[in-house]
Amino acid sequence: MLFSLFINFFKIGLFTFGDGYAMIAQIREEVVAKRNWLTEDELIEVIAIAESTPGPLAINLATFVGYKQRGFRGSLAATLGVCIPSVIIIFVISLFFDAFIANKYVAYAFVGIKCAVAFLILTTGISMMKTLDRKKIPVLVFVVTFIIMVIGELLSKSVNAILLILAGGIIGIFCTSFKRIRKEDADK
Repeated sequence: MLFSLFINFFKIGLFTFGDGYAMIAQIREEVVAKRNWLTEDELIEVIAIAESTPGPLAINLATFVGYKQRGFRGSLAATLGVCIPSVIIIFVISLFFDAFIANKYVAYAFVGIKCAVAFLILTTGISMMKTLDRKKIPVLVFVVTFIIMVIGELLSKSVNAILLILAGGIIGIFCTSFKRIRKEDADK
């Protein structure tokens, strides 16, 4: 199992361009669809937690999945698996950096890669949205957050994602507490 964690996350780290968001599609495919290491709901929760904690998203996801499967040793295997390809690639690029960055074909390739990564992030987001609860509060929080982010981008204003995450968490706590209080009052 440790070897499987390492190899699967090594492949994810090796064949994904972009940041942790671009890796979500591959992580979802490997961890949820193929291996059943997490459920779809668990993955969504882990992404929310990984996004809220310090460190790169892909590393946080790998660490959690590994820990869930085999404790500390599993988290170490999955984390090393996702990190080692990047270290090797960056080391090789650093050896030839000047020639690499000046190559027009490399620049053209990265334009295409950026488009593909944007598409992967979008399709992953859409497929994850389909699994969310269709209750009023989560939908409202999503819509308001989306509108704030789009308006911020259109106005070239920086929107602090941490504040949006904290606001969503506070709204969730408040709404859940309010529902629980109403239910307790109704039961009395």
